[in-house]
Amino acid sequence: MLSGSRPRIYVHIGEPKTGTSFLQRSLWSNRARLAAQGVTLPGFGQRDHSRASRDLREAPREASDPTDPWTGDWAVLTGQALRARTAAVISDEILAACNPPQADQAIRSLLVADPHVILTVRDFGSVLPAEWQERIKCRESVPWEEWLDSVADTTPAADRRARSWFWAVHDTLAILDMWSQHIPPDHVHVITVPPQGATDLLWIRFASVLGVDPGRFDLTGTRANPSLGPAEAEFLRQVNQALPAEMPNWFYTQDIKRILALDLLRSRPRQALLTLPPSRAAWAQEQSEILIAGLRDAKYHIVGDLDDLVPRPASRAYTGPADQPAEQLLDAAVHATAALLQHMYLEKSGGIGRPPVGGPPAAAPRRARLSPGALRQLLVQWEWTLLNGPTAKRVLRGASHRPAVQRLRILIWRLLMRPARSRG
Repeated sequence: MLSGSRPRIYVHIGEPKTGTSFLQRSLWSNRARLAAQGVTLPGFGQRDHSRASRDLREAPREASDPTDPWTGDWAVLTGQALRARTAAVISDEILAACNPPQADQAIRSLLVADPHVILTVRDFGSVLPAEWQERIKCRESVPWEEWLDSVADTTPAADRRARSWFWAVHDTLAILDMWSQHIPPDHVHVITVPPQGATDLLWIRFASVLGVDPGRFDLTGTRANPSLGPAEAEFLRQVNQALPAEMPNWFYTQDIKRILALDLLRSRPRQALLTLPPSRAAWAQEQSEILIAGLRDAKYHIVGDLDDLVPRPASRAYTGPADQPAEQLLDAAVHATAALLQHMYLEKSGGIGRPPVGGPPAAAPRRARLSPGALRQLLVQWEWTLLNGPTAKRVLRGASHRPAVQRLRILIWRLLMRPARSRG
């Protein structure tokens, strides 16, 4: 069967810390512009892609987790993508952590269409510090150089993806081999991340794979996430070390990570970025050369310059997180304490709320006499609340292990996201 009559489904599988958040914000903030160029975003928001990824990867869910179960969400999301007329994009950077059977299941579920895989990859000198900081934001407490030693020591192991989270999501050649078993090599697109700060170029490269005009999108407010500074990362690591083990991970993610790691600490002015210690420069260079040689020999579609994967030399003398001055750690602690107290005050006074992701359109203002446009807006609001409000989502997600409910959710999505309702 020729692919010309089938939609192209692009599965952006990661890797983490390679500009994925920037790319996802660029996609979702330009949803209508993508649709106008023939590219569909399934789901109602990025969280739906994350939930589908968890379902595919069989991620465990804590019994006390108040969020809805994600069983069946991969079938729902891919079912929505398969109904695209021309093309669709699925994006979640943790898909890189899939094991071979999970990657096989993912691609097989899309073979009725024309599946493509997109992987963004970054030089080791940049991705290693970024990944350690991300692990700290996810409650780990291993010191930087100890964590780096464990990554390096695991490098020769044949099962390193099973033994190390870093290699699970950054063993690029193994990940590409898994995801390319059932598709032509030119359907596997490897995008190199340009040097730090060149986010526009990363978007241009990504857009070229999708076949859309990068100049027709608004990237305002979508710039890359700033990373934690060494002092902020070391402070948060020590906090993680002191937390009680009985605190559930979902609470840490929703409150501590969101308030400290995402809202406060990364927004503080920093003196320097975390870099590799000189003792690991040669090892990182060697790993980069192995990766570049493997990509050069493969037949994948390379977008960008493989020289982007060569680690850059440090611009200043190395200072590790453990070497940060005590006054900088104290400063970070004071600001963090103030932020948490402010959050507690707002929560108790009723002044805090979590805006829904992909929520319904705002209702039209009340008028003595509704215009036809305002009436239509109220009907849209009513339809959205009925079909995709909190109660409806909770009931449907709780029953999404059933194929009939999966099909119902796909039908609801098609109804709510029909072209006439497309919102950018």
